Amino acid sequence: MSDARTSVPGEAIVRSARESNLRRFLRRSAKNFGQFWRQLSRNKLAVVSLGLVLVFALVAVFADLLYEYDFVTSNSLENALLKPGESGIVYYHEKDVEHTFILGSDNYGRDILGRLVHGARVSMIIGFATVAIALVVGGVLGAIAGYRGGLFDTVIMRATDILLSIPTILLAIAIVAALGNSFFNLLVAISTSMIPGYIRIVRASIISVKDQEFVEAARCIGAKDFRIVVRHIFPNIFSPIIVQSTLNVGSAINWAASLSFLGLGILPPKPEWGNMLSEAREFIQYAPHLLFAPGITILLTVLAYNLIGDGLRDALDPKLKR
Repeated sequence: MSDARTSVPGEAIVRSARESNLRRFLRRSAKNFGQFWRQLSRNKLAVVSLGLVLVFALVAVFADLLYEYDFVTSNSLENALLKPGESGIVYYHEKDVEHTFILGSDNYGRDILGRLVHGARVSMIIGFATVAIALVVGGVLGAIAGYRGGLFDTVIMRATDILLSIPTILLAIAIVAALGNSFFNLLVAISTSMIPGYIRIVRASIISVKDQEFVEAARCIGAKDFRIVVRHIFPNIFSPIIVQSTLNVGSAINWAASLSFLGLGILPPKPEWGNMLSEAREFIQYAPHLLFAPGITILLTVLAYNLIGDGLRDALDPKLKR
C-alpha cells in the first residue's frame, strides 16, 4: 500500500514538471516570435508583400467558392475577347445567365479573372511542393556531405557542381522534355533544379557549426549522429534555409509559368498563369488585357516573395538585432 500511495505524489511531480516546461517553452516561443515580428515589421515592403501573399493563398484555397472549375474551363465563343467590365450571356447550371467579365474574356470566351483565381491554386501548389521536395532531398544530402565529409562529401559535391554548371531553366526544360509533359514531371523538373542550391547551403551551414562547443558536448554524452544533426545542428542553421526557401517559392512559380508558356508545363484548358500568357500573345495588338492580367499577377507574386525573403533575411540576422 505504501508504494501505491507514494507513486501518486511522484506522478503528480512529474506531471507538474512537464507542464512547467511546456509553459516555459510557450513563453519563450512567444517572446522570440515577438522579437522576430518587431524586426520584420520594420521592413514595410516585406509586411505589405506578406499581406499580398496571404491574399493569394486565400484565393487559391477558396478558388472553387469564387469560380467553379467547369465554368473557367468551358468555352463560350460568343463571348470571346470581351473587354474588362463587359457582360455576356453564358450557359451556367443548365440555363442562360448574364455574367460580367470583370477582367474581360479570352479568345475562347472564358472568364480571365476566374482563370487567374484557379491558376493561383496551381501556382501555389507548385511553389510550395517543389520547395518542400528540394528542401528535404537537398537538406539530407547537404547534411551528409557537411557532417560526414570524406568520400561522401566529394561524391555529393561533384555531382552538385555538375548540376550547377547547367542553367536552371535549361535543366528543367531538359527534364520535362525527357520525362514527358505532366503536372508530376513539372514538379520533378523544378525541384531537381533547386536541389543543388539547398545542398550547398546546408553543407556550408553545417560545416560552420559542427565543431562548436554545443555539438562537442552532445557527442561527449553519447548522442548519435542523427540526433546531433536533427536536435542540435539544424535548429541553428534554419535562418539561411528559411530565407532561401522563401525566395525559391517565387522562383518556382516563375519557372512553372515559363515552362507552361513554352508548352512544357500545364496545358490548356487547365488554368495556369503561364499558359494564359502563351494563349494571349497572339492577340496582343487588339486584346492586350489578355496579357496584362496574368503578367501583372506573376510579377506581383514573384516580387512579393522576393521582398518577403529580403525582410526575413534582415529579421533573422543577429547582427541587425538590437
